[in-house]
Amino acid sequence: MNLLDAINAFVRVSELGSYTRAAEVLDLSRSRVSRLIVDLETHLEVRLLQRTTRRLHLTEAGERYLARAQGILLALEEAHAEVAHGTSEIRGRLRVNGPMSFGTRFLAPHIARFMAEHPALQVRLDLNDRRVDLLEEGFDLAIRIGSLPDSSLVARRLTRCRLVLCASPDYLARHGEPATLDALSDHHCLRYRSGNSGGDWQLGGRHLAVHGPLDSNNGDVLTHAAEAGLGIAHQPSFLVTESIASGRLVPILVGEPAVSLDIHGVYPARRHLPAKVERLMDALTEAWGDPPVWEREMGLW
Repeated sequence: MNLLDAINAFVRVSELGSYTRAAEVLDLSRSRVSRLIVDLETHLEVRLLQRTTRRLHLTEAGERYLARAQGILLALEEAHAEVAHGTSEIRGRLRVNGPMSFGTRFLAPHIARFMAEHPALQVRLDLNDRRVDLLEEGFDLAIRIGSLPDSSLVARRLTRCRLVLCASPDYLARHGEPATLDALSDHHCLRYRSGNSGGDWQLGGRHLAVHGPLDSNNGDVLTHAAEAGLGIAHQPSFLVTESIASGRLVPILVGEPAVSLDIHGVYPARRHLPAKVERLMDALTEAWGDPPVWEREMGLW
């Protein structure tokens, strides 16, 4: 038995309350995680976990051992971080989460470049628009756009993006270009919805009630609809860079103050930030720039 692997498995199962979720985080089979904990209990000659059909319970000995084991793992992590800061080599596993459309365009290419520079690094990149629980799901870093809820996580601002009002030349030829924000109420507006959030647009420091033929929880869908002449879109700049550069979409009301959204790297609070996380955020900050490269390419800012 590898004692450190067994301790790590016990801590993960205790924190997550599930063998299955711990196995996913550790990238092991569920049976392997179970075997490690049985071996650890045999080694210690004490029961650490009470297993029932519905949930796991720490025994009194398990609670005491968990506190010590968490301290041991944290001390090792801090030691690794200190050593890693003194070397150019980054190794180990790194789990990253990011939003789907932005991640495909502007995160994945830089992850690939970062891995090429650090061949000893293994990365799992999950892209979705769900707000993941970093601690419960075992992520080291998440890229998040917009406001951040209060939590025990730490956030580092990497860059920002602006929301752009745009429409196709065909739509503007048929319906005319709105001269004011209030005029948007007379146009077909393509609205982004997420969860229970409404489809109103925040513009000019106020919420505007707009209406149109299409709502979607995916920005690419709305961009394609705008290119097809179905209406006006209010999209993050990174989604419409290519469309504007090619002339498929035209920015409108450019004199109005644009809504700006910060893009953060979010990670669990630790005394020492792992070097692999810090180095990746450094690389992303340099690659994206501020103002970001996708807005500079648009020639709007």
